[in-house]
Amino acid sequence: MSYATSHTRSRVTRFARPLLLAAMAAMPLAAPALASAEEVWIKAGQLLDVRSGKLLAEQVIRVEDGVIRSVGRDAIPEGAKVIDFSDSTVLPGLIDAHVHLGADAYSGAYSFVTISVPSQSITATANALTTLKAGFTTVRSAGENSYVDVALRDAIAKGEVPGPRILAAGNFLGMTGGHCDTNLLAQEFKHRDEGVADGPWALRAKVRENAKYGVDVIKFCASGGVMTKGDHPGTQELTFEEMSAMVDEAHRMGKKILAHAHGADAIKTAIRAGVDSIEHASLIDAEGIRLAKQSGVALVMDIYNDEFIREEGRKAGLLEETLEKEKLVAEAQRENFRRAHRAGVKLAYGTDAGVYPHGQNARQLSWMVKYGMSPAEAIRAATLDAAALLGLESDIGSLEAGKRADLIAVKGNPLVDVAVLEQVDTVVQSGRVTVIN
Repeated sequence: MSYATSHTRSRVTRFARPLLLAAMAAMPLAAPALASAEEVWIKAGQLLDVRSGKLLAEQVIRVEDGVIRSVGRDAIPEGAKVIDFSDSTVLPGLIDAHVHLGADAYSGAYSFVTISVPSQSITATANALTTLKAGFTTVRSAGENSYVDVALRDAIAKGEVPGPRILAAGNFLGMTGGHCDTNLLAQEFKHRDEGVADGPWALRAKVRENAKYGVDVIKFCASGGVMTKGDHPGTQELTFEEMSAMVDEAHRMGKKILAHAHGADAIKTAIRAGVDSIEHASLIDAEGIRLAKQSGVALVMDIYNDEFIREEGRKAGLLEETLEKEKLVAEAQRENFRRAHRAGVKLAYGTDAGVYPHGQNARQLSWMVKYGMSPAEAIRAATLDAAALLGLESDIGSLEAGKRADLIAVKGNPLVDVAVLEQVDTVVQSGRVTVIN
């Protein structure tokens, strides 16, 4: 019996839900890729062509072995296997390029020092399902302790647990005492995060270590952050030489590299060092925008999560220092998003899920529209443009022949009201229905 039919429609009490999630994690599920040749025809009342930004009426998608073979108005053969979305709008599965699946937004500041790796793994598994149900079929993990995201990526790929395709960053890299270190504890406890190192060769070695344990991408902290103690978002935390060493090592291994950077100096130094994307980019200045445009570096600006931090942060146990720092960066980030968009900088969709509750990933689309994008542009950022950033544009990001049949179905017209994507009806992965909400 499939997960979609046996579980997603059931009503479960809040007491039984944790048991359900644990049982789900143990279930042998169908892998995202089809095990044998199978042809499926998908009827779409409307299909969103994210490349052109137009809706196409009454489309038929032919899928074979989980891959789209044609899109158009072909006649469906008698007796064919059909998935009927004639009353829905169909579009590619969404992509979130910045998530932390092992994080719980309500667990408080530095909760990971009190949570075991096995416990974090269970949290990440539950959040992966929640993310998939929200219509996100691919995510880029922007860092997890002890390679939790690598293990979860592999479990999902093998069909052991449900969830989106994951590109894993593993341990985030940074300097002693910086945003990628743990600064809450007193000196006598001498805690040092796994990705912490100082100097070009030591950080190069950390890139190699992450590669050894199976990461897809490398993430480092170029500046201070909001969620941590004792650092400032505007402060650059690594030298050009340190950043360049990590970029060189990552690219030599064929891996993309992302830089957490709020401050203007850190952003510009990371771009000059050759990173593939800047995460947050809250305090980017005019020169930074110009450099990003010239170099083709993508900005991944999480402009929604301030709403959660301001409304729920104190209740969620965040540090007062965090709440104050959020006031510093929130509106600046949103206005700089508007400036970057006007300048034609590449903007890929990423939300920092885990700072706010997983499953609300699509809420940022409305904020991107509020700060200057059209609905079509915001959706493209969360599909085709995010796929390009991840290096997966030949496989996902649009509904075109040769790509994986990862798609979602919603009611309504997202080009009129992008918020309809916050209520996904059905998720299809590689031509198979995996979620019915």
